Amino acid sequence: MISKEILKKVRKIEIRTKGMVNNILGGEYQSAFKGRGMEFSEVREYNYGDDIRQIDWNVTARTGDPFIKQFEEEREQTLMLCVDISPSGMFGSKGQSKMELSIEICAVLAFSAIKNGDKVGLILFTDEIEKVIPPKKGRKHVLRLIRELLTTEPKSTGTDLSEALSYVNRLLNRRAIVIFASDFQDENYDKQMKITSQKHDLVNIFINDEYEDELPDLGLVPLKDAETGKEVLVDTSSEKIRKEYLKKRTIQKKKLRDRFLRMKIDTIELNTNASYVRPLMSFFRRRVHRY
Repeated sequence: MISKEILKKVRKIEIRTKGMVNNILGGEYQSAFKGRGMEFSEVREYNYGDDIRQIDWNVTARTGDPFIKQFEEEREQTLMLCVDISPSGMFGSKGQSKMELSIEICAVLAFSAIKNGDKVGLILFTDEIEKVIPPKKGRKHVLRLIRELLTTEPKSTGTDLSEALSYVNRLLNRRAIVIFASDFQDENYDKQMKITSQKHDLVNIFINDEYEDELPDLGLVPLKDAETGKEVLVDTSSEKIRKEYLKKRTIQKKKLRDRFLRMKIDTIELNTNASYVRPLMSFFRRRVHRY
């Protein structure tokens, strides 16, 4: 039985994100994720100037006249949302956690996809696959995905991106749009990510919080790693410590950007303290210009 509180949250997310899709994003999703595959449509008689590579030799032999295969763009696509639900996603410094931001951006993309006639599926992961919802179309299905995002309690506390990517590579036989939403607090996933990006249209959404970039001046603060449980006491009133932390974090983020750039993977960077509309629009428009 789904609680009234969850239904209320789902409805609130639907109203907010569908409004975004209908009024602001419009056809940006469709333009950014054009169907690039071609599927067989029919055969017709060969006409002078047609590409002889498209001749259907079986039909030609059977009829005695040359026929060619016709193809059309494969418009319907599958969007697979892969969301990191490990404990580090619960962090948020300005009223919104990284997980809440992940849920909202996933809702926007899911409603954009079904508006475009595409199927949407969901994979929730930590250092294991927590839940899989097969791709389907329709509003009711998207609402179910939002409910699962809101209510699924992770069994594990770690993060294993390589395992999640490997699962996607085994699960999806046909080319799909694969979106990973995570804070990417993991290593050793390059091999599987390269395979995913070659098989599918892979987009990484890097979810960040400003307090992960710059420590506030709050005196002695216990900092706990949500995934390992390790805790250290840090003197945030020390300017030297804050500067060292900022420097380390800046280097860490640059390495992550360079990593994705090296693998030629599209990335959207989102912060819990800022609107996701501008970076999402910017991403869509970059793709339109590229293709």
